[in-house]
Amino acid sequence: MIKPVLVSAFTHAAQAAKKAGRLQFEELPAFTIERPANPAFGDLSVNLAMLLAGEVKLSPRHAAQALIDHIQLPADLAERMEIAGPGFINLYLKPAWLHEAVLEIHRQGDTYGRSDLGQGTPVLVEFVSANPNGPLGIQHGRGAILGDVLCSVLAAAGFAVSREYYVNDTATSTQMVRFGESLVVRYLQQLGQPIEFPEDGYAGDYLIDFAREIIARDGDTYLRTPAAERLELFTELGREAVITWQREVLARLGVEFDTWFRESTLFTQGKVDETLRQLIERGETFEAEGAVWLATTRYGDNKDRPLVRSNGKPTYLASDVAYHRDKFNRGYQILIDIWGADHHGYIARTKAAMAALGHDPDKVHVLISQVVRLTRDGELLAGKRKGDIALLSELIDQVGTDAARLFFLLCSADSELDFDLELATRESPDNPLYEIRSAQRRLTDLQRTAREQGITPDPFGTDLTPLDHEAEVALIRVLVDLPEELRTAADLYQPHRLARYAQEIAHATHFVIDQCPALSNDLPTPIRNARLTLLGAADITLHNTLALLGLNTTDAITPT
Repeated sequence: MIKPVLVSAFTHAAQAAKKAGRLQFEELPAFTIERPANPAFGDLSVNLAMLLAGEVKLSPRHAAQALIDHIQLPADLAERMEIAGPGFINLYLKPAWLHEAVLEIHRQGDTYGRSDLGQGTPVLVEFVSANPNGPLGIQHGRGAILGDVLCSVLAAAGFAVSREYYVNDTATSTQMVRFGESLVVRYLQQLGQPIEFPEDGYAGDYLIDFAREIIARDGDTYLRTPAAERLELFTELGREAVITWQREVLARLGVEFDTWFRESTLFTQGKVDETLRQLIERGETFEAEGAVWLATTRYGDNKDRPLVRSNGKPTYLASDVAYHRDKFNRGYQILIDIWGADHHGYIARTKAAMAALGHDPDKVHVLISQVVRLTRDGELLAGKRKGDIALLSELIDQVGTDAARLFFLLCSADSELDFDLELATRESPDNPLYEIRSAQRRLTDLQRTAREQGITPDPFGTDLTPLDHEAEVALIRVLVDLPEELRTAADLYQPHRLARYAQEIAHATHFVIDQCPALSNDLPTPIRNARLTLLGAADITLHNTLALLGLNTTDAITPT
């Protein structure tokens, strides 16, 4: 709403100051317009002067004055501008503009906050992509929510988004062979066969459950099956059982995918061979020690990487390169991968491989989802059970879907996250979900009570000038931020911003309801209607934000 107007105004002011000889610069730097933490410093603060100061060889405050002298703002926008601190330009908006912003929220309703930033650009977001040989853990849960909410944010910002899960299902891979062998042993043990479980096998109890399901369905049929055939069959049976399990757990978390892409198809459809051939033809490979290597150091990697082993088998990188090539070939213009903390070293080689194939490596974006630690009331919990993993399904059982989704977004993806199980279920304002839910309920109750009393003010026929209490003004300042918060979250791939923003809305809403009652018996009608209109805008904004976060937008809790 307002920030694009101000960006344009300050850009034109800088160019006008340059033309007048006041500011000499080659290219205008990217600048920010933020809401100050302290309302005393105005409604918005611009840092352009400080960014320009070095190049224009002026103090930031003198550069700020040159911008102010040349800026042209809409007449109804700002009361005044002030230069503060080291060179911030602080803007104090006119109440009329803030009031018009409230009405604009009502006009846009469910679409409030959305934009056409992406212009329909096709984006593929690949996330979770856990190996199909075990249950999903809490680390996968964090990646799932980062990816899911990022997709919602990008879609709301005008991108054409697809969600994809990459299934590492090549049956001949070492890990899948070991998985199949482990399931065979569990099957034989359940049938009373005296066989030891391998030390390097998959130890989770889920394999015992799978083995029992196979016995319930097929009995001891596979005792008489040749060992090689049985291993191949059990690898497939186990893989499909795990994929089904993973789908079910993700569905409980509210995460669904447009495509489950199978790695095996890259081999059966010849795409790995095609990719290798293309790299060889482009002169991007070399042979050494009997293997075929990709010269990734040409594109910034710290060492070259093998594509084909000396035994003639493709490496994991070969299929990964073919997979990302296939993404571009399917027409996606931006690729986003969300990987775990242990995959950071794969970023450079993946980008280098795309550059070697002639694709723009800057169109490949990798977000690293850092470690999640389970805590209870601040105390670190032992995080490994049932084999070697803290189960995502058990976390959902303990705290619920909405708490899991919100708490996974309480900090940025590149920060380690302490997930407090006790806080996530605590019914008190220090629980972010509880604060949001109670604000939701209070807004719902107010509107329902007003309707029951026959009070249904038309926002567009309501005088909003009575909205002058500091709590009311503070809430409006928060509400007008949704469009920019969403654009920034989409532009920077930072979905956690909306979790923080939802908490800001809730906090400001509680402040207004506590300080500015909307349905007091002695309240003058103009003030009552203005406050109900404001709280209606808060309800719209909170609803839209929660929808983007994938949180329930209808259920709330009754505050104590």
